[in-house]
Amino acid sequence: MSPHLTRRTALTLGGALAGGLIANPGAAAAAPGPALRTAAAAGPAAGPYGSGEPTAEEAKTWWTPQRQVWTPIGWKGHLFRFDMFYNGTTVCQPAIALPPSGAPTLKPYLAQYRGKDFQVTPVMPQGGGFPPLPAEPFYLHRSDFGVGIQGWREDVETPVLWTEWRRQAGLVLRQYAFAHVPGGQPIDEPGGPIYAWQRYAVEWADAHDKPDTFQFALRLSRVYLQHHIGPPEQQEAFVTIQATPAAAPLAGSLRTDRIWNPDGRPLTVRVYDETGAVRMVVGTPAGATIALVEDEGHPGVYDLRLAVPAVEGTHLDVLLPMLPQPVADADAEWALGWDGALGECEEFWSPRPETASVISTGEHQVDQFFRRSVQLAEIIAEKSPDSGQFTFLTGSFGYDLLWSTPTSMISHMFLDLLGQHEVVDRHTDLFRAVQGVRKPPGVAYRELPIDGFFATPLSLQSFDWLGDHGAILEGAARHALLSHDDAFLERWLDPIIAGCDFIVRACEYTEHDGVPGLMPAAASNDTGVEQQSIWIQAWNYKALASSVQLLRRLGHPRAEEFGGAADAFRTAFADALRAAAADAPTWTDPDGDEHPILPTKFFGPASPWPFLEAFDTGALTAVWAGLLPADDPLMRSYADFFRVGPNTRLFDPNHHTALDRVVLDHEQSSGEPCYSWNLFHSWQLGDRDRYLEGMYGLISGAVSPDTYIACEHRNAMYGSLFVQPMITWTARHAVIDDSLVDDEIHLLRLCPLAWVSADHETTFERMPTLHGPVSLRFQLSGDGTSLTVSYDGDWVDRGPRRTLLHPPALPGLKWVLVNRQRYAADDVIVLKPGR
Repeated sequence: MSPHLTRRTALTLGGALAGGLIANPGAAAAAPGPALRTAAAAGPAAGPYGSGEPTAEEAKTWWTPQRQVWTPIGWKGHLFRFDMFYNGTTVCQPAIALPPSGAPTLKPYLAQYRGKDFQVTPVMPQGGGFPPLPAEPFYLHRSDFGVGIQGWREDVETPVLWTEWRRQAGLVLRQYAFAHVPGGQPIDEPGGPIYAWQRYAVEWADAHDKPDTFQFALRLSRVYLQHHIGPPEQQEAFVTIQATPAAAPLAGSLRTDRIWNPDGRPLTVRVYDETGAVRMVVGTPAGATIALVEDEGHPGVYDLRLAVPAVEGTHLDVLLPMLPQPVADADAEWALGWDGALGECEEFWSPRPETASVISTGEHQVDQFFRRSVQLAEIIAEKSPDSGQFTFLTGSFGYDLLWSTPTSMISHMFLDLLGQHEVVDRHTDLFRAVQGVRKPPGVAYRELPIDGFFATPLSLQSFDWLGDHGAILEGAARHALLSHDDAFLERWLDPIIAGCDFIVRACEYTEHDGVPGLMPAAASNDTGVEQQSIWIQAWNYKALASSVQLLRRLGHPRAEEFGGAADAFRTAFADALRAAAADAPTWTDPDGDEHPILPTKFFGPASPWPFLEAFDTGALTAVWAGLLPADDPLMRSYADFFRVGPNTRLFDPNHHTALDRVVLDHEQSSGEPCYSWNLFHSWQLGDRDRYLEGMYGLISGAVSPDTYIACEHRNAMYGSLFVQPMITWTARHAVIDDSLVDDEIHLLRLCPLAWVSADHETTFERMPTLHGPVSLRFQLSGDGTSLTVSYDGDWVDRGPRRTLLHPPALPGLKWVLVNRQRYAADDVIVLKPGR
C-alpha cells in the first residue's frame, strides 16, 4: 500500500481513533498471511492500473466451477417456483422439497400438492441413441461433472434463463426459460396457475459440418433429484444432489393425440396426463418430428423425442404448467405465444419503485449481479395462503421455509441498502402478528414473560433459534433507520420497544447457570442444543443497539434507558469473552506467538458441528454486532487463526465439506460464505486488500457467476440468496459508508480501482443511508489526472456532520472535482466540514 493512502486513512478516521473505534488504521499495510493468499500471486502488475487489486474477472479464476447449481424462475410472491438446474432440467415441485422431520404443521396449505411434482430432463443423444435412465442411484455431478453453461438474457427485464449444449455434431442448442402468470398481473391467488415458457433453439450451426436434423429428448418423470443429507461421504460436499431413479415413475400415464404429419408442417402437440389434463404443450417448427415413448426399463417414465432442422434460428416452444391444467386454460395460455407471454412479463418486471437504487460500476458481473438478485429476492418468496402475508423464504428446492436469522439479512443488508423499502416492508409485516405468541426455545426462558418476543410463524418455521428474535428486531429497526418511513414507524414503533424490553428482561434474569448480564442459553442453530452462545448474544445486542439508534433519532423517552442496557450488555460480553479466552486452548502463529482459540459459547453442551460454529456463529461476529472493535487483540488474533492457523494445513479446496475445519479461502468462509464476518474486521481496520479480496471472492466463489444464485456452501445447497446481503453491504460501504464513524459519511474509502475509469461513469444513485438517500457519480479523465465526482444527498433531517471523500490511490491522479469544486488529490477531502 502506498504511504499517502495510509496517511489518508489516518486523517479520515479522526475522532474515531480517540473513541477507540479503530485503533490502528494503518493495519491495511500489514503483510498478508502466508496461507491461502493466492489472489496476490499474480504480482504487482495484475489488476487495474497495475495495482495488484483483484477484479471480478480475476476472481473467477480462483476456484474450479461450482457444481450442481440450480436457479429458480418464477413470479413475485407466487407460491410455486420452477427450479432450473445447470443441465437444463426443470423441477416442478409445488410442495416443499426439504421439510424438517417431525413437523406436521409445516406449510399445511401445501398438503394438497404433495405427490404432484414433475421433472423435465433434457437428454442429448449419445452413440446414436439416448442414454437410458440408470437403474441405481447416483450423485448427479458424477454423470456430467455437475457443470453447465447458463446465463440470463440481458436484452430484457424479465428473468429469462438460458442453458446451452454445445454438440460436437456441429451445432449449439440453447434452452430459454421464463415464468408467466396468466394476465401478467401481481398475484391474487398465491397458488394459482403459473407456467414455464421454454424455447429450444438452434443458436449456432457449423456452416460446413453439421447434421441435417438434430434429435434430442425431454425425459418426463416425477422429481427424482433429491437432497442427500447426513454424514457426508468421504471428501464429498455436505449436501449433494442424488438422482434416485426409483422415484422417477409417474403415478399415471402420459399420452398425446395421434400424430400424423407426413408433410412436416408445424404442429401443436398437447401431452395429457391420465385425467385428460394438459401436462405440457409443444409447438414444433416445419420439418420437425415428435414422438412420446415410454421408457422400457422404467414404466411411468417417458421420453418426448424431438428432431428439428439443424438450421440456425430454428426453434420449438414448450409450455410447462406447474400443475396439470384443464385443456381450455392451457390453450388460452398457449394462444398468447412466446412473444405475447414475454410481452406481459416485460410490463410486469420493468417498473421500479421510486426509491430503488441504480448501480453501474462498469464491471459487467457486478452490475448484472445486482440487477438479477433484486428480482430473485421476490421470486424466492411467497404470499402464504393461510395468512395472506408475504414472506421471504430461505431458498427454493430445499429451503422453501424460513430460517428467520439468515433470511433477515435479505432485508437489512441487501434490499434496504438498494432502496427496495416497499418490498422489505411487505415481507416483514408478518412478524408483528406472532410477537409475544411463541415461547422462546430455551429452558431458562420459561420463567420469563414472552411479551415482545419475536419468532417465525409456526407454519413457516424450519428450526427455532433464539437469535431469530434479534434478527427480526434488527430488520425492523434497520428498515426504519434507512427508509425514514413514518407509516412503517407508526405500525412498528411499539413492537420495536417491546422487542427491546424482551432483551433487557432476559439479560437481567439471573436464575440460570450461564454468564449473568447476557441472554441465557437457548437453541441457537439447527442442532437444537441449548447454549449461551455468542451467536445469540451478537444478534440480540445488534438489534438492541440499532433500536437505540432509532429511538435516539426520534428523541424517544426510553432511548437512554435502552442505551444504558446496551452498554451493560456490551461490557458483560467483553468481560465474559476475555475470561473465556484466558482459559482457552491456544494456537501458535507463524512467528511463534501463542493466541487463544476463542469459544463459541459461554455455557452449554458441545455442538455436533464445532468447526462450522467456530467461524460462522462464533466470536468473529462481535465486530459486526458492535460488541468489540476490530483492533481488539482477541479479534485480530482470531481472524488470523482462520488465515494462518492449523486449519489451513488441513484445507483441501477440491474436497472440502462445510463441516470440515473452516479457513478463510480468499477471505471468504470455507464453511458457509454468507457468514464471512471477517469482512467487517477488514472494513473497520481499513484493510483494503483483504476487504476487496473478500468482496470479489464472494461474488465469484459463493454466487454462481452465471446466474448469480447463491449457495449455502460451495457445490452444495443453491437456490438461495444467502450471500447477496454480505456482497451488497461490502460493495455499498466501499463507496458510501455511513457506518464507520457516527454522524459521518465516507466516500470512496475502499472503492475498487476497477470502478474508477475514464471509459465509464460509475453510478450509485439513490443509495439509502442513515441520513437520507445519497447519489454518487464519478469518472476519471482521459489522461488520468482528474477525477470528476457528482455527489448529492437528499437529507431527511440535518444531514451528516461531516462528509469525507477519499481520493483513490491512482498513479498520476492530481485533482478531484466534486460538484465542480476542485481539490488536491493527495489527501482526504472534507466536503462538509460542519452544519
